[in-house]
Amino acid sequence: MKLDRLLAITMLMLGRKRIGAKELAERFEVSLRTVYRDMETLSLAGIPIVSYAGEGGGYEIMEGYRLERQFLTMEELQALVVALKGISSTLEDRDISRLLDKVGAMLSSADRERIGGASEEMVIDFNPWGGGAREKDKVATLRQAIRERRVVRFAYTDAGGQRTERSCEPYRLVLKGYVWYMHGFCRTRQDWRLFRLSRARELEAGAETFVRREDPGDEESLAWFGSGMEGGHRVKDIAVLFERQSRTRAEDYFGTLDSVIRMEERPGGALLVESRQPDEPWLVAWLLGFGTGARVLSPPELAEAVRAEAEAVARLYGVAGEREQAAADRQLSAEAGYARRG
Repeated sequence: MKLDRLLAITMLMLGRKRIGAKELAERFEVSLRTVYRDMETLSLAGIPIVSYAGEGGGYEIMEGYRLERQFLTMEELQALVVALKGISSTLEDRDISRLLDKVGAMLSSADRERIGGASEEMVIDFNPWGGGAREKDKVATLRQAIRERRVVRFAYTDAGGQRTERSCEPYRLVLKGYVWYMHGFCRTRQDWRLFRLSRARELEAGAETFVRREDPGDEESLAWFGSGMEGGHRVKDIAVLFERQSRTRAEDYFGTLDSVIRMEERPGGALLVESRQPDEPWLVAWLLGFGTGARVLSPPELAEAVRAEAEAVARLYGVAGEREQAAADRQLSAEAGYARRG
């Protein structure tokens, strides 16, 4: 344990200009006295550590001392740093932070500046706009459950809005786009399932452990597009005409999909899209979200489903409007009554 800590401290100091004893104590969860002893041990081992007293003081390793970076080129190190920073921002994993420290330890100060500047040219951030703190807590819980093979329990709401209590043996975490999923064996359904973490509530890992089953892998479960049934999901070919005001949103979505059959510009800036999409309830709601900016051309049953949903929305707001008008009329009548009595 002490040897691991001494190595980690060395790596950290090689990647930093100067670091204080208090920061070292907090980072490695030891006392200041232990930090002082570690510094003395490293000095006796031949590592040229220099200490500075006063405000802004601390420890640093003399310039010019570094570990050999073996066969990695500067470009390869840059790519490694960019990737690790992206993963670190998503997982907040201390192991990844220590790995970044070790990468920094292989570089001189000049090389670190070059890598730092170059890594700012590309930023990888898997977090959704607006945060992602809740997802990080779920990911942390599941990572530990997967390592320790612990059964997890949670309340899950499916795409149709139905909420069920689930018991699951977690096998892997999947980051698809910027959405986290858990792939595992659902004891409730007695089958392999892919759960979207944003739909899981009250997630907790219990004390019960499980024996690993024959793992079918996750590629099939993640294959949404193809012909007929794929990955347990039925798909259908659709054709939609997006008007100019909706074109950008359509291109943002369909422009990244391999399932697109054809994208063709039409007069007036409209866009015709033919694509293979999951035959799921959310597809109707998603198309309806374009309002009058999208019209389903085929298949007819999808166009009918969008029309029926639009009429249901209109009835909902129509009833609400009538209620509001009735309330306003009652208010006016009451005020008129008070005026007459006055």
